[in-house]
Amino acid sequence: MDKLTVKIAVVGATGNVGRIMLKILEERGFNSKNIYAVASEKSEGKKVSFGDDEVIIVESINMFDFSKVDIGLFSPGSKVSSQYAPIAAKSGCVVIDNTSYFRDDPKIPLIIPEVNGQEIEYYANKKIIANPNCAIIPIAMALKVLHNKNHVKRVIVSTYQSVSGAGKAAMEELDQQTRSLFTGTPTPAEHLARPIAYNLIPHIGEFEESGYTGEEVKMRHELKKILDPKIELSATCVRVPVFVGHCSAVHVEFEKPFLADDALEILQNSPGIQVMDAEDPMDYATPLDAAGGDDVLISRLRQDTSHPNGLVFWTASDNLRKGAALNAVQILELWLEHEKNKKAA
Repeated sequence: MDKLTVKIAVVGATGNVGRIMLKILEERGFNSKNIYAVASEKSEGKKVSFGDDEVIIVESINMFDFSKVDIGLFSPGSKVSSQYAPIAAKSGCVVIDNTSYFRDDPKIPLIIPEVNGQEIEYYANKKIIANPNCAIIPIAMALKVLHNKNHVKRVIVSTYQSVSGAGKAAMEELDQQTRSLFTGTPTPAEHLARPIAYNLIPHIGEFEESGYTGEEVKMRHELKKILDPKIELSATCVRVPVFVGHCSAVHVEFEKPFLADDALEILQNSPGIQVMDAEDPMDYATPLDAAGGDDVLISRLRQDTSHPNGLVFWTASDNLRKGAALNAVQILELWLEHEKNKKAA
């Protein structure tokens, strides 16, 4: 089984992430004849693009036979995944799920290929693999290579997350509210907690008794599962009026002092990471720089003047690509390699 023969169902194919999944599958040489687009019953019969010249007809998830595919790339929302991912897995389809539903399950691997790709073997537990939160992926990638050199003890992070992380409706809301401000007819918030145009909202996910939001709690739990359970993390997650691209300000405490120049050299030689401002401090990364790209962009790396063992850096990444769809496709590629090696052994 390889890229040309593996049969893939993209579940949630009409959503933001699903469409990017299809785009990335085409970019990376998968065979359109073996790819199925799956979505809700109301999307049945619609057409979705695969590359510039091909379209795939959407099939209803209610009627789809998962036994005819090898892999399901799921991004239909947690409620749908909770119902259909186990059905797909029971049918023999390996599920790579982009929702939050399975991430905390200790028997289900939570994978970033550059960080903990060796966990792929545990997919056999339930035939489900979880794709991490879009905000923790870029941070974990940077921390992994630094942690290998000097153990991370504590992370304080503030995220600046684009509206595409909340779905197409949130993107439309930003567009409509921005236009309405110029016409004098304000549009109320429907899909986000407050108006987002020309505003910041320090609220992603439901508030918990601790005062943290669900997104902030997810980041803590997922970093521990992916990288090291001993690492402590505290996050503040903010929705910003940007369409695509998540950023974060990351303060890291290590076991021992860590020179910024040493950390810079490590990051410059790490897969999936691009250091933006190694030569020019004005060449820092923004969401516009990250949108449409596959790399995690790192900039503003410096010593933390508040702690002798601290470093501070800034990340920017495309939340729909490396934060979601690309990471899922990379897990698929990792699984194909794992199966190939298993057969060769």
